[in-house]
Formats: sequence, structure tokens, C-alpha cells
Amino acid sequence: MPTNRSFALNARTAYLYIRGEFPEGAKILERAIEEAREHKFLGKNILGSGFDVEVHIHRGAGAYICGEETGLIESLEGKRAYPRIKPPYFPAVLGLYMCPTIVNNVETLCAVKHIIAMGGAKYAQFGRPNNTGTRIVCVSGDVERPGYFEIEVGKVTMGQLIYEMAGGVKWGRRLKAVIPGGSSAKVLRADERFKLKQKQPDGSTIDVEMSIYDLPMDFDSLAAAGSMAGSGGVIVLDDSRNMVWVLNNINEFYAHESCGQCTPCREGSLWMKKITERMLNGGGVTEDPRTLKTIGDNIAGRTICAFGEACAWPTQSFVEKFPEEFAAHARKSIPPPLPPEDTPRELIEHEQIPTSPLAHDPGWEKAGADAVI
Repeated sequence: MPTNRSFALNARTAYLYIRGEFPEGAKILERAIEEAREHKFLGKNILGSGFDVEVHIHRGAGAYICGEETGLIESLEGKRAYPRIKPPYFPAVLGLYMCPTIVNNVETLCAVKHIIAMGGAKYAQFGRPNNTGTRIVCVSGDVERPGYFEIEVGKVTMGQLIYEMAGGVKWGRRLKAVIPGGSSAKVLRADERFKLKQKQPDGSTIDVEMSIYDLPMDFDSLAAAGSMAGSGGVIVLDDSRNMVWVLNNINEFYAHESCGQCTPCREGSLWMKKITERMLNGGGVTEDPRTLKTIGDNIAGRTICAFGEACAWPTQSFVEKFPEEFAAHARKSIPPPLPPEDTPRELIEHEQIPTSPLAHDPGWEKAGADAVI
């Protein structure tokens, strides 16, 4: 497929960028490229066509930010994966090494083969109007059979995906919430009712109210429900889950993965992680839920790439959808004191490091007490 794509674009060099944590996948790709070269599908004068193309495997260092195309290009050039400002750096104009570059993900390349084989009109018959084709969704979390499933877009409901394809929630448990489009998508409660507009055969639209179980797994329906289809990563949460713990788990991930280029994201993702961690450890103060929302509101829309929204949306939605659980972890009037910072040398020299309250209130404590950053 990279060869066909390169021929269509008259591109003579292609790169397959794979995340560093997938060593086995990288080995499989390397073997496939060598086999293609042996059969004259790669290299000089492919199958006597006069067309030359080389395909290279590039293993990234394991940065989530490289899912953003310009961050990936920076990484491919050997630099820190800082996303570029657009405009002017639209990859099709100024991409890899400032040359015109097309960036596609593997799912897109997989679909191209079938679209060409059967024709666009026939492929568009899969799915629903305005939501055509197929998608690969990954169901994880509290289900009996987590895994990957290819579905027609919108032809499968959330209930069918969870209970028929993924085997339902764990025995003796009830569905509590679903994150329908990867960890950055806004969470949906299992007891919510959604009002959607449904197109009729005569072209008119009617308002339909439905539960999460009847929600079609397509782009428009999930957007109308207040979330998104996103990457197709469906995370199922049952009634054993503490939603403060779930959000802290997500916040830890985004605080670690932020590239650090934009101040709102670099600082805000870490603040949100610290606050939810403090709440879990029993130090939550009454203003913490409002502080979390304020931080999220001040990140979204204020960063170079969409990572800002990715880390802010979970906090915004969890605090809004599960206020009672966050309130239960936010009962103190002021936060507990922080231990002093320890250097590695001190940790080596002393078996036990004594802790004491700081002489002044650090900014972290003020944020918890006054909801001001």
C-alpha cells in the first residue's frame, strides 16, 4: 500500500512511523519490506515500470504527541516532537524537510485498498448517510471480551458493541459509563438520555430520545450526544469504578505525554494530575472540583495542537457528569502541607527522609484552597 500511495503521488520516498513500544510490529514490517524488495515491489524500476520508491521504517521514542502530524514530522527529522504552527506549516506544502508531505494513518491506508477495489460509490453504501464506510473500534475496560472489531459506521449501537460483540460487562456488575472515542473523549453516563435528530426516508428530520444502549456508533450521533467517535477506543467502566481514580489515571497519562511546548498544557495537565492525586489520597478540598474545571477551561483552545483539548475534555466531562463522587473526595477546607522537595543525593544518603510543613503556602496549595491559578 505505501508503494501504491507513492505511485499515485509520484513520491519517491516513504516512511512508516511506528511507536517505539511496538518492537514486534516493527520486526514484522521490516520483514515485509525485505520481502517486497526481493519481489521487486520496492527499489529501482519497480516491476519494469520505471518508477522508483524506497520505504523506510522509523521507530519513535514512544510519544503520544507524535499522533499529531507535524509533531510526527519533527520527530522524523530527529528533533523534539513539538507540533508546528499552522499556517504556514501545512504538511502538504511544508512538511518533512520543508518538502510537500502527505501524512496518513494506517486505518486510512487500509481503507484505500478496498475503496479502489470496489469503487467509491459501492464502498459508501456501507454505514449510514454522512457516516459511510467501516471503522475499527477497540473495546477495552470492564468487558468480558476486550478486543478489536471492524464495524459498519452507525450500523452497530453502543449496546450491541458492548453486550454482543465484547461479551457484556463483568459478571455481577452494571454499566456505569463509557468513553466512546479514546481517553480524550468526553465520558457518557450509562443512565443518560440523549436527544438526537434522525433523518427520515423522505428527507425530513425528527427528534428521537434514546439511551446509551441505542446510541449508534457513528460520528454524528456521538457528537450530538456530547462526545466524539475520536480514535475508536471505547473504554467501558462498570459500577466498581471510582470516577476520581479513573480521571486521575487519565490525568497521569496526559501530564506525562505533554510535549511541554505550550504553557497552558504543560502546566495545566500537571496541575490536574496533582489535584486528582491529592483527592484520592484524602487531601481534597471543597474547591477542588471547581478548580479542576477552571484549569481545563483555561487549557482548551489555547494550545498549538489539539493535545490541549485532549487533556482538558476528560476533566471537564468527569467533573460535570459525576459531581457527587468528586464532592465526596473534596471535604477539607485547606489542603494538607506538602513534603519538601528531595534531591536524588538526599534520597541515597538517608534511609528515611523527614518531612515538615513548608514555611509558606506554595502555589499548589493556594490553587486548592482558593481555586485560583
